[in-house]
Amino acid sequence: MWGAIKAIFITCLFLTYPYLIYRGIESGIAWISPAIFSGIFLMQSLTAKSIKTKLFKACLSIALLLGAYYLQTVTAKVMPVLIQLMLMYFFGRTLLEHKGPPFIESFVRLQFPDFEPGIVEYCRQLTIMWTLFFAFNAIICVILAVLGNDAWWAVFNGVAIYIMIGVLVAGEYIYRHFRFPELTIPDAKSTIKTMFVNGRKIWMDVESR
Repeated sequence: MWGAIKAIFITCLFLTYPYLIYRGIESGIAWISPAIFSGIFLMQSLTAKSIKTKLFKACLSIALLLGAYYLQTVTAKVMPVLIQLMLMYFFGRTLLEHKGPPFIESFVRLQFPDFEPGIVEYCRQLTIMWTLFFAFNAIICVILAVLGNDAWWAVFNGVAIYIMIGVLVAGEYIYRHFRFPELTIPDAKSTIKTMFVNGRKIWMDVESR
């Protein structure tokens, strides 16, 4: 129960982060969000099983805490870049030899234990697409953080990214019907439920590879 509450809280924090930062910059308290995430990463480092993960998250926690004190606005705007790079890393590393199966395939196998011809290749292509998507987002986040104004940065991170994700998900769902016409595709509600229930387990599995 506590794990679900914590996951919902962190998810809401990520979703509202751009707006909170935008308001924080206007109010001169942009340091709050990096400080909160510093605490989150510190807690994760204490509970992580891998020494490598412990050190990484501990260093990230310290860096965010120092940034919250010395470079409030810059550190606050850098957080979305780190999130996009983290997603790019997790998706991309599953494409490497001995790190598979590809991230998308791990989810798909929950609904399709027996793969039809071409599914494995398609899952790999989708994983590549999402890896490139997160890399693109990271680049745009950096450009807007350095060159764009605060409003543009907030709109891209708080609205545009989620619209693009929605378009990609909907487009892939439609394309899948044409590429695999004989495949019985679960409804969107069932897919979302599967991802929600098993997402953390798969994420931890990828992290341990």
